[in-house]
Amino acid sequence: MTREELNKEISQKLSEEHNEETKKRIIKTTIKTIFILVLIFTLFFTYTTYIATAKVGVREYRVTNSKIPDSFNGIKVIQFSDLHYGTTITDKEFKKIVELINERKPDLVLFTGDLIMKDYKMRPKEQEKLINNLKNISSTLGKYFILGDEDGDLAVTILNQGDFIPLKDEHDLIYADKNNPILLVGVNSMKKEQNIEKAYSYFKDATHNDNIYTISMLHEADITDDILDSYKSDLLVAGHSHNGNVRIPFTNRSIFKSEGSRKYDQDYYHVKDSELYISSGLGSYGMRFFCRPSINFFRLSNK
Repeated sequence: MTREELNKEISQKLSEEHNEETKKRIIKTTIKTIFILVLIFTLFFTYTTYIATAKVGVREYRVTNSKIPDSFNGIKVIQFSDLHYGTTITDKEFKKIVELINERKPDLVLFTGDLIMKDYKMRPKEQEKLINNLKNISSTLGKYFILGDEDGDLAVTILNQGDFIPLKDEHDLIYADKNNPILLVGVNSMKKEQNIEKAYSYFKDATHNDNIYTISMLHEADITDDILDSYKSDLLVAGHSHNGNVRIPFTNRSIFKSEGSRKYDQDYYHVKDSELYISSGLGSYGMRFFCRPSINFFRLSNK
């Protein structure tokens, strides 16, 4: 074999060895990349599905309005929404939520719809436990509810037996003393049956106080404009949107929007002269990211 042929053979072997090493490096890099991606996905899935949906927070707000009567100065209002019992919330979780509510010693408790997961088959013992938990929620001025888009007759029965008062396109006067009440309005979430005029019929009576402080309970927040185009409401509380479930970090934007909450889906809006607060909800069908389940806790003040 000539020197030239020998050099060629050595060069060829070196080239083959180099190619083999390159292939091994590519395979190792690919395996590492796949492993890292699987790990990131697993951690993300675990966090958004099990961790972020489990820890319930309390959002505290001070609501100030000169129309609030002196007797309501310092009154505490709890709003909770979208329990979706049967998803991430069952008896054990709801008991903790009840404790969280009662620790605040609320005067007024408002539930803004979607009590039970759609198509969830509740056993009689579960119904009894849910009723007892609702009964155990304390208040000094009353507990009220409106229905969500997923609520049916069973939800009505359970809430009624849990000592909650229904407001289906209805209103009620809330008194902290014998004089100067506030007005509480509940708006039906079902658009086909919705009767906003009936809900706000209090303002039809010329003898009533047009300047009364008014709280409105909504399920889907996008009816806010329809309400405020014709009626006054100082404070509106809504649910349904879960604030988008998945929010883009360091922004006020959500990825998923629900029908009925496409315009208003975040936690707070100032609309005309009114304040709109939207609950992030408690139960979860899927994942949450930068959007913890929570209850809203309001302190009313006229100063």
